[in-house]
Order: sequence, then C-alpha cells, then structure tokens
Amino acid sequence: MEETKKNQETSSRRSFLKTTAIAASAFMIVPRHVLGGPGFIAPSDRLIIAGIGAGGKGQSDIASFYKSGKADIGFLCDVHDSRAAASVKAFPKAKYYRDYRELFDKEHKNFDAVSVSTPDHSHAIIALGAMQLGKHVYVQKPLAHDIYEARALTAAAQKYKVVTQMGNQGASNDGPRQMKEWYDAGLIGDVHTVYAWTDRPVWPQGIPWSANKAAVPADLDWDLWLGTAPYKDYVNKLVPFNWRGWWDYGTGALGDMGCHLLEAPFSMLNLKYATEVQASVGSVYVDEFKRGYFPDSCPPSSHVTLKFPKTNKTKGDVVVHWMDGGIQPERPEELEANEVFGDGGNGTLFIGTKGKMMASTYSADPRLLPLSKNKDIKVPAKFARVPGGAEGHYAQWVEGCIAGYGKKELSSPFEIAGPLTEALLMANLAIRGTDVQVKNDKGRATFPGRDIKLLWDNNNMKVTNFDAVNQFVKRDYRKGW
Repeated sequence: MEETKKNQETSSRRSFLKTTAIAASAFMIVPRHVLGGPGFIAPSDRLIIAGIGAGGKGQSDIASFYKSGKADIGFLCDVHDSRAAASVKAFPKAKYYRDYRELFDKEHKNFDAVSVSTPDHSHAIIALGAMQLGKHVYVQKPLAHDIYEARALTAAAQKYKVVTQMGNQGASNDGPRQMKEWYDAGLIGDVHTVYAWTDRPVWPQGIPWSANKAAVPADLDWDLWLGTAPYKDYVNKLVPFNWRGWWDYGTGALGDMGCHLLEAPFSMLNLKYATEVQASVGSVYVDEFKRGYFPDSCPPSSHVTLKFPKTNKTKGDVVVHWMDGGIQPERPEELEANEVFGDGGNGTLFIGTKGKMMASTYSADPRLLPLSKNKDIKVPAKFARVPGGAEGHYAQWVEGCIAGYGKKELSSPFEIAGPLTEALLMANLAIRGTDVQVKNDKGRATFPGRDIKLLWDNNNMKVTNFDAVNQFVKRDYRKGW
C-alpha cells in the first residue's frame, strides 16, 4: 500500500490524503462531501468483498453483490480454475487465489467482507476465519455442515460484532412477511402442524462410492477441495454438483432446500430448537430381496418429523414434517382436484385451528385455503418489505455491512439462520441414525435408529437416548485443518 499526495489539491484535501491508504482494489477513500453529487456513491461508502467460491452459485452471488451498486469485488478465490473463469473475466481487477488461507493471510487489510459459496463442509471453517479477522460474512445455505459448527458460527457473529447473512434469499421475499401478517391477524388460528416438501434430490443419492479412481483435472486442487473432509481419491462426477448427496461434503435435500422452505415457519412462529425428531427413509435394493447399505450417501427420500416447544406465537407444541425425494403430504381437502399444491414439486403447508395456508418455493405466492378466500383478504401490511425481494437479499447485506454491526435489520442474520440450520441438521441426525449399524447381544448387526425417536438435549448438543448418532453432531476435521 502506498501513500499518495496531490500538490494541486486544497489544503484540507491534502491533509486528508496524508492519512489515507489506497485500497488494493485501487479505489481511494475519499469522503462523500468532497466528490459530492446527489446519489453519488463515494469509494468510502463501498464494500470491498472477497468471494470464496467463484463458480456456480458463487458466480451468481458475486454478481448480485456487485449489482447492488455499493460493492466491489476485490478478490476471488476458488480451487477449480475453470469454474471460476467467468467471474475472473467479469472482474478482471480482482486478485485471484486458490487457497482462502493465503488470501486471508496476505490481503486481510484490503477487504471488508467475505462471501462463502463453497460446498457445505467448508462453510464454517472459512466463515469463522473471516469473522476472526473482523470481516462481515455472507454464507450460502446451509450455514454449516454439522450442528456444532452452526452453533459456533452463531456465537462468533455476536462475539466479533460483524454483519452476517445466510444465502436463503427467499427470506427477503414478500411472502414470509405477508404470511406473518395474516397469521398475526388470526386468519388461520393457532398453527400446530407444518408440512414442507421438495422434489430434491436431483443428484444421485443412496448409492455406493465409486471404486473407479479417476485422474484429477489439471485445473482443480483436489486436496484443497477436500479441505476438512477425510481424504479420498478423486472420482468422476462428484465435482462440481453431485457432492451434495455425500455426507462427507453435503447435507442432502434438507441442506439444499430446507433453509428455503422452513424459513417462513421459523420466522412466523418464532421456532428455535427442536426437542425430538424421528425419521423414515426410502430404501435402495441391490437385488429384489436385499436392501443396500450405503452409509456414506444420503438416502433417496426421507420423511422427518420434528417437535418444537411452545413459543410466544403458538399455544402449544408445533410439529414440523419434512418430506423429500418426491414424497408429499396428503392434499388438503380444501384444494380442488386441478389446483396446484404448493408449486407442484415444492411447498409449505400451515395447519391452524381455524384454517390452512400454503406457499411455494422461497415462500413465494402465499395463499389461504380454500383459494376462494384470497379474494377478500383485508389485512394491512405491518412488516417492511425488502426492496427487490430475493435479489434484494444481497443488497440488504451490503448496506448492513456499510452501516455497521447492529445498525440495520437483516432477513437472515446468523442469530436467526443458526437455529434454523441446526433444526435441519438435527433432522439429518435422525436420517443418518436409520443407517447406523450396531451389534445386538447376539452379535448381529441391527439398525436400532430406524425404530426410535431421538430426544435432544439442546444445551449440551447431544442426543440423550441413542448415543451412536452423536458422532455426527461434531465431525473430526482432517489432520492439518
């Protein structure tokens, strides 16, 4: 970093520049009043972002931050060069790294915030490292890979006083706010049951790990991609997308869509931590008589039931049903035969003491049931909308970072996103429990988790009645990570 003097400037401007560093992105920090002009965004009001994960969803995240008009992409980081190529081309001034640790070590004075758009198993370690440097963080959903990590990130956001947002952009849609207004107005009474369902996975699950070792692409750093996960030889068709179906890296359909579909129930009913959970899963058969045993892979479908204690928005416990892999709840009798349930493949249904309400993916298009009721709704808006809805989710975080910690309300800060993510990961405990083999007193391998309800001790982050699944609450990182 260099200090620049301009002899031709006024003494006040010269004095200011004497104490001002030039950012790595080449933008000078100049106060708004010097440059002036209504609506002008001075460099001092711009957020410099380091994007970790620059391809796929990372590419669209980075572009959305830039479109906010108040952010610059100062640095890009990806372990897979060809995946990052489009972002590198779009932001040629951004310095490129493969290893986020090197970026943090060398450039931490030159950026303000970090966007994390990597596979699930790398979210927490990158986000925590950024927060420890005092950087604001935006982390794609789900917030973390396991419950311990989610709890740690929630605590770190408060400890380091940084602005946080999870990438479940539907939380900024009008839908959740409209449903809260309808619920607070008593249109469906007291909600006691919620169903959420998705047609995901749209990647392979319930399969064995490939035995065919493949050559690592020249532009991929496989060791960095693995990161905290156990070492395995590279196989084809895992990167860049199908990792979602493997427990070492992903969190299945729940991790992919749960943060989108269950955000509205959480925000509407003020749900926090579940007390119990149980699951049933679809089976894969290696032949017509023998069920396949593939504990490394998420199942092809599941139905999970979580129980949440009474809140200030409910009169009793709330039971939440999660269904994936094409499983759906029974169609409400209030729906006509040809009316679409949710949006067909995905949706959320709220059942109250006085009526029912449903929504589509990202809590879009909320509707009372029967649909004829929607013609006469007269409930005034009381919750401020996010300009731009889901796309505004990005600008909301950028503006929050510029304003500073605690200055602006965000749709999915870690204090909200953390407990939401934990609920999904607790559901995954029950799913994984169905595939845990133990030996009975006769030495025979059994699957006791398929027959029991898991009881959760939230303070100690522990299942109290089936210890075999506690190994998944906090995983062991690979040596060196």
